[in-house]
Amino acid sequence: MNGAELLVRCLEIEGVEVIYGLPGEENLDFVEALRTSKIQLVVTRHEQHAAFMAATHGRLTGRPGVCLATLGPGATNLATGIAHAQLGGFPLVAITGQKPAIGNWQGAFQIIDVVGVLEPLTKWNAQVSSAAVIPRSVRHAFQTALDGRPGAVHLEIPVNVAEEDVDGSAPYDVVRVSDPVADAASLDRAAEMIRAAERPIVIVSGGGNREPVCGALGAFLEATALFAVTTQMGKGALPEDHAFSLLCMAMHREDYVHAAIERADLVLTIGYDVTEYPPSIWNPDKDKRILHVDSRLSDPDEFYLPALDLLGDVGATLDGLRERLDGTRKPCRALTALRDLLRERLYGEDADPPKGTPLPPRAIVRAVRAALGREDVLCLDNGIYKLWFARHYPAYARNTVLLDNALATMGAGLALGMAAKLVHPERKVLAVCGDGGFLMNDQDVETAVRLKLDLVVLIVRDDAYGFIRWKQANDGFPDFAMTFGNPDFVKLAEAYGATGMRVGAGDDAREVLERALATRGPVLVDCPIDYAPNEELERDFVTEARALVAKIDG
Repeated sequence: MNGAELLVRCLEIEGVEVIYGLPGEENLDFVEALRTSKIQLVVTRHEQHAAFMAATHGRLTGRPGVCLATLGPGATNLATGIAHAQLGGFPLVAITGQKPAIGNWQGAFQIIDVVGVLEPLTKWNAQVSSAAVIPRSVRHAFQTALDGRPGAVHLEIPVNVAEEDVDGSAPYDVVRVSDPVADAASLDRAAEMIRAAERPIVIVSGGGNREPVCGALGAFLEATALFAVTTQMGKGALPEDHAFSLLCMAMHREDYVHAAIERADLVLTIGYDVTEYPPSIWNPDKDKRILHVDSRLSDPDEFYLPALDLLGDVGATLDGLRERLDGTRKPCRALTALRDLLRERLYGEDADPPKGTPLPPRAIVRAVRAALGREDVLCLDNGIYKLWFARHYPAYARNTVLLDNALATMGAGLALGMAAKLVHPERKVLAVCGDGGFLMNDQDVETAVRLKLDLVVLIVRDDAYGFIRWKQANDGFPDFAMTFGNPDFVKLAEAYGATGMRVGAGDDAREVLERALATRGPVLVDCPIDYAPNEELERDFVTEARALVAKIDG
């Protein structure tokens, strides 16, 4: 057995079923070892796309996704996807090849310090020095990717290590360790904090989607009559038609739900991460008492200094708190009224539905919601439409709205959709991409065709970098450098071997999407979008919400 074969054996022991990546000269031994392995190798058309897919695989399964590249440019192409996983808290193991550490006859050709380049983007990364240390290196990599806050790790395998003969008998056994349970004294203290608060509220962040806490969360809220709001990446951890849901904090500034948060004297956070939603927005005066519930310690921040970190399995923690607090509170009348206002404003139907194209964002959001079921998966690239979906698209199940509000990189939407379909082949999956983001990685439509994925990609087209154009206008700058041309997306789809559709004048967007979702194989849907209603995102909605809450509280 050589080092590459031992590496594959270790990955099999870790439960790896699929690897996303590209072959290269320096990883050919590894590719050959995969040929006879149970592990599926999904060959993508760009390394960045492979890393995005691996990160999404880790996000959805809770087990590290694995991506593969060669040295030099292959490794640097992984970097954006690795950063996406690290900042988003998605477990990922990246494996790259390298020239032989001993006997390299090619000198400095293609060689850069990949380990040094990826150091600030990973939880841990290292070059494997010999085949003998592969088992412990792989075990450490997978443990580190999952320990505490999940994230990215990297292993570099030089050619001489991959080719080295080694004894590969019984490398190790994997022992799965569950999160500890919060101790009784800490649960008692936390319960007393909630009991003593006059106006407690719950914020559910991305960590609430990392762990299957939805059932425990709903039962906890029902028993305690507490209301909860989610961040963008926490969306779906609590069904948004739940009686105690205050929906989603869609904006990085004051919005409807801040009328509830600003009145709170205790904020109970679940899986909260300061990266994805700055606490300075909801705790500007640093006066909120905070109870941090998670399986990991909080990250200290000027605006986020919890009075108590309640650590342990989140579901078990919520169950423990529920047992101590069941029936101690009654629903807040003001927040009940705010919940009803939110649903009316955000999910209510337009009196005059828009006709023709381009369509306003809310019409597109409603068409997508009508075309998808409660368990189906919506994947969002990054653009101004993401705010519209975060605000107006109700989510009903964990990890059914995949968006990135940490690195927030363009070009990831197609990869999110492809990985989601591979993980959940039984569900409908729809990716929404702006025309700018889609064309950053559109080459992997060919990969989706090759894999025969039943995936719909809705391309919302404004022929511009719409989000930056909106910000440019808000900052008082003249319109400059934001527009571009586009191909005919229907013909582009057909060139890749996919199906192309278009939402044209007089078409019902919902009907087009339903037809696309019923079509076998990848489908690209071109839908012109009108961002003129973006001014709605600027309105001072929180004033109306404050007035309602104050009227009932007063």
